[in-house]
Amino acid sequence: MKIAVMGASGLIGTKVVEKLRHAGIEVVAASPTFGVNSVTGEGLRAAVAGADVVIDVTNTTSFGDNSALEFFKASTRNLLAASADAGIGHYLALSVVGTPRLVESDYFRAKMVQENLIRAARRPYTILHSTQFFEFISGVIDMGADGDDLRLPSASVRPIAADNVAEMLAELAMETAKNDTIEIGGPEQFGLDEIARVQLAANEDTRQVIRDSRARYYGVELNDDTLLPLKGSHVASRRYVDWLYHSMAG
Repeated sequence: MKIAVMGASGLIGTKVVEKLRHAGIEVVAASPTFGVNSVTGEGLRAAVAGADVVIDVTNTTSFGDNSALEFFKASTRNLLAASADAGIGHYLALSVVGTPRLVESDYFRAKMVQENLIRAARRPYTILHSTQFFEFISGVIDMGADGDDLRLPSASVRPIAADNVAEMLAELAMETAKNDTIEIGGPEQFGLDEIARVQLAANEDTRQVIRDSRARYYGVELNDDTLLPLKGSHVASRRYVDWLYHSMAG
């Protein structure tokens, strides 16, 4: 089996490549770092040639205005076209739990367009929805900065270790396409304000967290269940506190 990983130099992509190679899979690691650009098309067809599966973990560095939309439209269309020409039997993409409920945000509206393009291509596909990564919780906390304090909603989240997401993607890549969306989240549920307090305490950060139901998440006002996976979702194994203290020790 041969698998092309698009976005292979990012947080998830690096881990997916490692896990697939450890399993004895032939992997093509593709990203601008490796001379493959899904937006311009540079090196794309050579990267997917002969592959059985494409894993799309590409992402944009911009979360505002129209740049995210332009990125995902161009990248996904190019990847789908190259995959179709190469006869790829499974297009596996990573997206975000709650995306259909977060389209008020420029970034999540762009992710919704990405998902719709994949479904409309009428090719065998799987979309994996993941909850927020442990590794990005600090960024979520900083979005709530208000002077010397932090304002965050109590909306529930089940964050997950990036390593668990990569494991799930590697497993799905070695299975037949689901032609559906499946979801995965972490084993524990927190309010966003609650998990902020846990992380701040662990880092001896004295900023105060103020619970504010009107505080926004990527520009969106949340309901309590907006960020939660649907019933029947896969449950990852790693607990947040275990990951947090291991990362601090490292």
